[in-house]
Amino acid sequence: MAPLRKVLIANRGEIAVRVARACTDSGLKSVAVYADPDRDALHVRSANEAHPLGGSTAAETYLDQAKLLDAARRAGADAVHPGYGFLSEQPEFAQAVLDAGLSWIGPPPAAIEALGDKVTARRIATTVGAPLLPGTAGPVSGAAEVAQFAREHGLPVAIKAAYGGGGRGLKVARTLAEIPDLFDSAAREAVAAFGRGECFVERFLDRPRHVETQCLADVFGNVVVVSTRDCSLQRRNQKLVEEAPAPYLSPAQHAELARASKAILSAAGYVGAGTCEFLVAPDGALTFLEVNTRLQVEHPVSEEVTGIDLVREQLRIAAGEPLGYDDPEPRGHSFEFRINAEDPGRGFLPSPGTVATFEAPGGPGVRMDSGVTAGDVVSGAFDSLLAKLIVTGRTRREALERSRRALAELVVDGLPTVLPFHRAVVTDPAFATDDETPFAIHTRWIETEFAGQLAPYAAPPAPAPSAHGLRPAPKRSRKASNGIAATHDSLTAPMQGTVVRVSVREGDQVSAGDTIVVLEAMKMEQPITTDRAGTVTTVSVAAGDTVRAGAVVATIS
Repeated sequence: MAPLRKVLIANRGEIAVRVARACTDSGLKSVAVYADPDRDALHVRSANEAHPLGGSTAAETYLDQAKLLDAARRAGADAVHPGYGFLSEQPEFAQAVLDAGLSWIGPPPAAIEALGDKVTARRIATTVGAPLLPGTAGPVSGAAEVAQFAREHGLPVAIKAAYGGGGRGLKVARTLAEIPDLFDSAAREAVAAFGRGECFVERFLDRPRHVETQCLADVFGNVVVVSTRDCSLQRRNQKLVEEAPAPYLSPAQHAELARASKAILSAAGYVGAGTCEFLVAPDGALTFLEVNTRLQVEHPVSEEVTGIDLVREQLRIAAGEPLGYDDPEPRGHSFEFRINAEDPGRGFLPSPGTVATFEAPGGPGVRMDSGVTAGDVVSGAFDSLLAKLIVTGRTRREALERSRRALAELVVDGLPTVLPFHRAVVTDPAFATDDETPFAIHTRWIETEFAGQLAPYAAPPAPAPSAHGLRPAPKRSRKASNGIAATHDSLTAPMQGTVVRVSVREGDQVSAGDTIVVLEAMKMEQPITTDRAGTVTTVSVAAGDTVRAGAVVATIS
């Protein structure tokens, strides 16, 4: 393996900024790529040079392997770092990078294939004796097979994208009746986010904690567990708050997590940074979940409690250097708060818009990894993550105290963010526990037990009229909905997005709670349901249409 010189970052947002900084720290040049909406993004300004990909959607840009490799060739890069999401867990892309004569800063394609395919990962986990829940032996053929599995093993069941991650392409069915729609939704989300729609099924564990191990492996067969993490605070199966090390684990649980993780990665011939994810049942039993064959969004908390720069370690490992250390002993405690463009007062609805103000906090133990600055436009074409606030203290209690202060100092205006939730949860007794109080958080705690009443985002007042007394009209999408005026019978889009499914026709009878339309925004699907029973009198949109927030999608009388 030759030393690295110039790294193309095949990603965007805060992770691309993070990798560019690590390249600079390591004495390497960095190359950014960008979709048209990202032309002036922070990651473009953070790299030594940047190249356009030509297009506005993920499929046209960050998922286009040929364009990425062409950009690497034009830039004279000798390595590719995939970040997370997009093509980071695609063995075909890793192989294409290697075939182009470039270094791949990630695991070997065969290891990605074996572990990135969650079905194969389960087989490997079985061979090394890792604890497992019942699941299908391979991808399922359709909703009927999911229903059959549920009849055999019981409900609820998890329908999961075989090549997915980050909660996308994951749906939990609690009744047989909802399986067809949830299977279709999981497959669509998986295709939109990862380019592949195969799904498998496993029994879903209610009220578990989500814990994981951050691992590193070198080309000499050495594997270390850098730290454990707890990522149980989730909504829509996506993490919101993470911490390291995972609290309230027994020595026996910790030992088994480390043993199983090292055995799984060794069996797969793994090299690089990776994460083994597990669930902890209320009775303390562990079960293997999956391996993420890439860097995780929450990697900074492991860095903060060990002093190990995981991105620089990725660069060292890709250059053929040995790790040179065993499992480090964590020092202190660290939290990461994901700052997403979502409105927690409206069910965490994704909310694109313009960042009018962005003021980061400071002080001891505070780190901000951001992908935006004030004035940036957050597109609905990509995910909702704007930045990550990482707060570290000597103890979990001290880290919580600093977190309250740092969250109060952080100012993000111009669009909704999840900050109100974060500020509430760090004072909630279920989360802000001490050593004598049982940890009450589980993966569905937000949906089922969080008692905080968070008001919907209140947009700032509209700007004053111009000197001519007129305001410019907002631009409409080329495929915007037809502009029907809203009435008391109208069902409107709560956010800007793309219609992926219309579930009713004019004349249909519907009940309160029925899904009328499904929108996709920021890589997540959002069903729009009716709050009344009645007759569908008009349907104003079709699959493929782009609608703005507040647009009428149907009327029900």
